Amino acid sequence: MEKGAVIGLGYVGLPLLVEIANSGFIGIGIDVVEEKVKMVNRGESYISDVKSSELKKLVEAGKIRATTNFDILKEVDAISICVPTPLRKTRDPDISYIIASVDEISKRLRKGQLIILESTTYPGNTDEILLPEFSKRGFKVGKDFFLAFSPERVDPGNKIYYTKNTPKIVGGVTPACTKKAVDYYKKIFDKVIPVSSTKCAEMVKLLENTFRSVNIGMVNEMALMCDKLGVNVWEVIEAAATKPFGFMPFYPGPGLGGHCIPIDPLYLSWKLKALNYNAKFIEMASEINANMPAYVVQKIANALNEKGKPLKDSSILIIGVAYKRNVSDIRESPALDVILLLKERGSIIAYNDPYIPEINERDLKLKSVPLAMENLKNADCAVIITDHSSYNMKQICKYAPLIVDTRNATKNIKGSAKIVLL
Repeated sequence: MEKGAVIGLGYVGLPLLVEIANSGFIGIGIDVVEEKVKMVNRGESYISDVKSSELKKLVEAGKIRATTNFDILKEVDAISICVPTPLRKTRDPDISYIIASVDEISKRLRKGQLIILESTTYPGNTDEILLPEFSKRGFKVGKDFFLAFSPERVDPGNKIYYTKNTPKIVGGVTPACTKKAVDYYKKIFDKVIPVSSTKCAEMVKLLENTFRSVNIGMVNEMALMCDKLGVNVWEVIEAAATKPFGFMPFYPGPGLGGHCIPIDPLYLSWKLKALNYNAKFIEMASEINANMPAYVVQKIANALNEKGKPLKDSSILIIGVAYKRNVSDIRESPALDVILLLKERGSIIAYNDPYIPEINERDLKLKSVPLAMENLKNADCAVIITDHSSYNMKQICKYAPLIVDTRNATKNIKGSAKIVLL
């Protein structure tokens, strides 16, 4: 039986590994975090989109196993790279995880193997970084080994579109590479769409998330303008969305979060700067979105001022800190920026999130408190950052004296609370 490996067992890699195993392959997971490897081998999922019961069944059937030892790559037929690609503090792409993975693969590359990069990167990365490294072995691409790029399109928490039924884009270095990758992924995904090159496939992912970033930036700026004009932006969007053509609703919020939308467009912007081109829309949207947490903090300050209270020493209860509803992912969450800004102003912070039991990053060490009547009543202000569907908004509105709602989650709910919308 053929073996398919996945390097990086995170939100992209683990669901892919499960689909590889479900498709009749032996799935080999590789990760440098030993605890993740142990959990996979016990059949315990740490990713909300993968059920432990399904994972355990595959592990017990011998269809999935995980390891920290890259030597297993000698035995596999296909390798998917699903490692993180964050930004450095300078907002330059950090592809160190990709380079480390490529180095491990290169040491063990054998003829006939297929390598597919799924990690988001800038256009040209596959051809410029991966291809030369693998070619050092004296192997010819498209003949001795096959190299392709296929952008991940994971939407954590989406119950309709998941790994298997989300159409898969594939672009190879050569036509033979594209065919090899398409043939492999056709056995795993419901629909595979080939494109002409790796650079095209890389650009597809960046277009998708730039589209989101720019439109969110536009509607966030619309929220700022509506605020100055004394107009309810949520009502404006709801009314505009009744138009059956030429309009797609986007919604404002406290900022962008997750690993893709706040980061991926800046990969494209960085690449274009090297070509002496300024990606104006990307930079403008990024600036607007990055400033939204500060706008939220000012909203909180204004709301407290109306009650004769300063931010300093006020008790603020943050409701929801995950970057989006119904997920356990806090990466790039605007809630972290809001909390840090409030702490700088001397506020006393507590938070609740059923998906995030504790925060231990960016100099923050906090544990989730119960969303109980007492905690709501004792807070000078409750701030809704992430509107998890499990939250009882009626209860929040009943007991919290003041609410700043960044998600319009309290729409049509009556209570004793004074509610301030974004």
